[in-house]
Amino acid sequence: MPELPEVETVKRGLSPHLLNRRITGVTVRNPRLRWPIAPTLPAHLHNRTVRALDRRGKYLIVTLDNGHRVLLHLGMSGRILVVPANTPLRKHDHVDWQLDSGEVMRFYDPRRFGAMLEWPADDALHPLLAHLGPEPFSEAFDGDYLFKASRARALAVKSFIMDGQIVVGAGNIYASESLFRAGVRPTRAAGKVTRAEYARLASAIRTVLAEAIAQGGTTLRDFAGADGQSGYFQQDLYVYGREHQPCRHCGATIAKKVIGQRASFYCPGCQK
Repeated sequence: MPELPEVETVKRGLSPHLLNRRITGVTVRNPRLRWPIAPTLPAHLHNRTVRALDRRGKYLIVTLDNGHRVLLHLGMSGRILVVPANTPLRKHDHVDWQLDSGEVMRFYDPRRFGAMLEWPADDALHPLLAHLGPEPFSEAFDGDYLFKASRARALAVKSFIMDGQIVVGAGNIYASESLFRAGVRPTRAAGKVTRAEYARLASAIRTVLAEAIAQGGTTLRDFAGADGQSGYFQQDLYVYGREHQPCRHCGATIAKKVIGQRASFYCPGCQK
């Protein structure tokens, strides 16, 4: 599933094509996504101009000139591409937004776990965003915040930082890489991690995500940015997917353990 860096990459790729562009038409070929596309969506968008494109967690928020919004999610296999209007259709091209530039914003989703939801201007907060934790680059997120939120928590620290109600964006790959850089073993109880270790971990989460965004995300299966290009952060992974390989820092063998039903990778030498 695309994580925060991939979604941020898509947002940055879409922005030059969408901002201040008028949507001249909408074609919905298959409304059966994770939540069915409302039959009123074409009217919701028709002849509206895009005024802002934002990201909250793994959601994209398109704000229109009348204050209405659309909430987009890529699901497990979704892609949002901007292509010339005459680009041939593929099997899973479910929705097109025709733009006054002559381009089309096309939503492609083979597994149909994505979403395209109306968000009226009168609704201050969308229910899907109501319980999200702070953004990792916000002032609200730091080591002290993680330390206070983790007290008396017995779950593994990796599961703790992957909880979107604690912080958004620390998906499986990035959680493993951040814990490695912070020197914290992923199996440790969240409540047993020290304040100093959480300070390192918060910094590592921000650094790892920033590096992934700069490199266009991590390509593992389906992800591609708005221009169709793949991300390259996978070349810089220190532990994720490297089971039985030597650690690039200490030479110890990278280990794998399932934590919270997710594959977790760590260095027994570097992470305590």
